[in-house]
Amino acid sequence: GNGPSGICLSYLLSGYTPYFKRHSLHPHPILQRKLEEAPEVSVLDQDLEYLSEGLEGRSHSPVALLFDTLQRPDTDFGGTAESVLTWWHEPDRAIPHLVLGRNAPGGAWHSIEGSMVTLSKGEWMGLPDLPFKEWLKQKRRGLRNNRATAEDIAQYYQHYVMKKGLQKNFRCGTVVTSVRKVSAESISSHTQQDLQEDSDSLWNSNEKSTEVFQVDGFFKTMEGDKEPFSIYAENVVLATGTYDNPTWLGVKGENLSYVHHQLSALEEAVKNNSVGLMSDPVLIVGAGLTAADAILFAHHCNIPVIHVFRRRVTDPGLIFNQLPKMMYPEYHKVHQMMKEQTAACAGPYECYISLPEHHVLSFGKDKKCILQDKNGCQKAYKISMALVLTGSNPNLSFLPNNGIDLAIDSDQPVNSKRNPIDVDPFTYECTQEKGLYALGPLAGDNFVRFVQGGALAVASSLVKKANKNPP
Repeated sequence: GNGPSGICLSYLLSGYTPYFKRHSLHPHPILQRKLEEAPEVSVLDQDLEYLSEGLEGRSHSPVALLFDTLQRPDTDFGGTAESVLTWWHEPDRAIPHLVLGRNAPGGAWHSIEGSMVTLSKGEWMGLPDLPFKEWLKQKRRGLRNNRATAEDIAQYYQHYVMKKGLQKNFRCGTVVTSVRKVSAESISSHTQQDLQEDSDSLWNSNEKSTEVFQVDGFFKTMEGDKEPFSIYAENVVLATGTYDNPTWLGVKGENLSYVHHQLSALEEAVKNNSVGLMSDPVLIVGAGLTAADAILFAHHCNIPVIHVFRRRVTDPGLIFNQLPKMMYPEYHKVHQMMKEQTAACAGPYECYISLPEHHVLSFGKDKKCILQDKNGCQKAYKISMALVLTGSNPNLSFLPNNGIDLAIDSDQPVNSKRNPIDVDPFTYECTQEKGLYALGPLAGDNFVRFVQGGALAVASSLVKKANKNPP
């Protein structure tokens, strides 16, 4: 994967090394004392468990909190204290690696509608040692309400890879079809030779690994052909995110052509003038931020909407009840509409009705949709199209058994919010498969701001494996 997790890890594996910046002051006194104990030792070589002990914040991962607070010391309190890290490029510490991705560097950020404003503050979208704000300034653009558009972010990630000289490690246009363990003996001897030359430190002849990973896939050429490849590696990092498979409701008629599972379908329909002010309403199912983005987009284009969701409007689990109003005025507006515009009482916004505590029973060929409320009462609505926006799941079809054996609950599919891959919190190595690592949403880290600590943990683990005698 070549989204923010993969890019950040590539930066750390390319010899860019973080040290504590002498004479800088961290607002957390205990962390400050620990950092002062060994300023000449890079953070990668230190004990991450010791450094992150006692930190609190908006993530469950100790290392995510550590790396975040080193880069943005008091950001949660609205502060702008400078990073306490200084970055040194030490090329002799680089670890040979490849970053495989389907599209340009930036991952799923390239498939999100470009004008969408991000949930997180702009500076939280940045990667190490190239502040997002400074990059935007060069583009002569300010941040709206401190937040950035998806297009800005996708461009920034591409720029980051070029600016930091990482492009030689990136192979875009690749699709991985299989990752599996094979015995080192089964690999032809010339492949073994290549592997040893590529990374002397990892392949010491006296303690050669008995098993390696074989990564198969194909490369999409300019002409549209598929060229197969096989790569052998001692370590593989899964950083493929969670946007590949939108969640389906599993109801009758969901596969009909007017039922969609991506926001882009609504944008297409508006472009083609197949929906508009006079058309039947668009049905939007879901109460997360993607559903909210769809409602805002429809509202902006004067398209009538019927909004269906299972929860109560006051449910504390609803994301809108967790967002500060000041920072997210547009999502607050959607939440207000959800409260005030129920079918029972028409509110001030034409073109929108909300149906809380309802669910879809079926979609008919005649574009009639049957909904049911909490009391079992059913209603039919004639719609122009339906958008089912209830979350997404990762696609791990390239792993044995779809990666289910790696999850915390190994009877259920991997899900970034409910059932992430089970990893060691200080190395991000899979507990069920040594040498395999998982990063980002796959490991339960869902914000760009917090995926970077996972990359630090993986890099630290790989550096320690490579030189068995760290300082």
